[in-house]
Amino acid sequence: MPIDINEIRDYKGGDPAKWRTYMSQRFKPTSWVDDAIAKDEEWRTQQKLADNLRREINSLQKQIAPMKKAKQPCDELVSEMKSKQKIVKEIKDNLPKIEEERDALVGKIGNIVDPEVPISTDEEEDNLVVGLFPEPLEAENAGEKPLLPCPMGILKYTLPATKPMTHDDLLWRIGGYEPTRGQNVAGHRAYFLKNAGVLLNQALINYGIAFLSKRGYDILQPPYFMNKDVMSKLAQLDDFDEQLYKVSGKTDDPNNSSEKYLIATSEQPICGYHKDDWIEEKTLPIRYGGISTCFRKEAGSSGKDIRGIFRVHQFEKIEQFCLTRDDFEESSAEQKKMLAAAEEFYQSLGFPYRVVCLVSGELNDAAVKKYDLEAWFPGQQAYRELVSCSNCTDYQARGVGTRCGIKKTASSGGEDGLNARASYCHMLNSTLCATGRGICCLLENYQTEDGVRVPEVLQPFMGGIDFMPFVRGPMELTKGEKGKGKKNKK
Repeated sequence: MPIDINEIRDYKGGDPAKWRTYMSQRFKPTSWVDDAIAKDEEWRTQQKLADNLRREINSLQKQIAPMKKAKQPCDELVSEMKSKQKIVKEIKDNLPKIEEERDALVGKIGNIVDPEVPISTDEEEDNLVVGLFPEPLEAENAGEKPLLPCPMGILKYTLPATKPMTHDDLLWRIGGYEPTRGQNVAGHRAYFLKNAGVLLNQALINYGIAFLSKRGYDILQPPYFMNKDVMSKLAQLDDFDEQLYKVSGKTDDPNNSSEKYLIATSEQPICGYHKDDWIEEKTLPIRYGGISTCFRKEAGSSGKDIRGIFRVHQFEKIEQFCLTRDDFEESSAEQKKMLAAAEEFYQSLGFPYRVVCLVSGELNDAAVKKYDLEAWFPGQQAYRELVSCSNCTDYQARGVGTRCGIKKTASSGGEDGLNARASYCHMLNSTLCATGRGICCLLENYQTEDGVRVPEVLQPFMGGIDFMPFVRGPMELTKGEKGKGKKNKK
């Protein structure tokens, strides 16, 4: 899923310096741009050499043919021609390797960086807060000095109210899950949802489907695993080790020629839904709601969120996925619409939240800008991420070949300009609701002394249930937690 290689070819109107700047803003080596340019130059040099040799071979063949017909000696010319043919064959055999190496280097170059993105690696200080719900009292005095946007590190306002219990304890008390029994079956971070937990999970899924359907989204339930060759065009290489589960089994693949991976988000298979399609521009934008179970190793999250279902290996998620024309203004506007839909969803649930524009050092290679919606967890007394909303422009579409027309550069010189670019769709993705995290936030915000209230918008999807009472006391500490407690007392 690389950038357009012509963007770093100055002879094609590209601007390598611009891409060095973007890499610097992402805190990645700018030398990667130069490495790609050097390998591309090697590829083009070899191509030119082969083309020149072919012309010389053609010329020699034209000389040799009449000489042979006239039975004149031409051994030296034949020897020269064979020598050149041998070199051409060597170049032809080596070119795919050079091309593969070049494409791999181009694939390491990240997308552009939107001007709104703070250039930093420090999320805690420099993530830009661009939205708060509900508006704090301080926002009423915006007047001459608006409260937002403001870097997280210097923003001061009255936080939402806190509450006594955290989501893991609440889910246990309403009889909503069985973590120990899940771990006995499937290991670390596994769980069984039960009764109220199942009802909440399905209610959020069905409410999410209804919410997006009402707004004109086509609902997709994708395959839960993907062929490696397709996944590799969409996922960063480090994701394969950090996030993705490999599927083994030779029932339909006795030679193991097609490796498969479980999806970490429905964004991945939906990216491939229009693989190699050429979409008519008049049909865009296209908006999908993806409903799927997701599977993640969480390899880099050891020790984080051990209790509860906030960070687990398997969960359900409703995803927004949109395609637009190859126009940055259009895709930027679409990203704002997707974010607005997510905000409307959580406002309807009554969750306090803030929206932040992530620092450049936290962007993945495909995203030009990423907004996170972080909801308030009153039991943890902290904001936690519920939504990630990204504009990936044409970066992913190039990987899967999803085109939508021809784009001309300013220097193309008309309809048949040499610098004309193929036009690829822009792809955007945004969480609507990862149900496990949604349940956690709901429990903390709607807790009472003897149970948990159900938000009004979810009650029709819960069979009319408006309250989930506690059916048992707090969960016992594990041996490890008891041991930590003893150490802390000492």
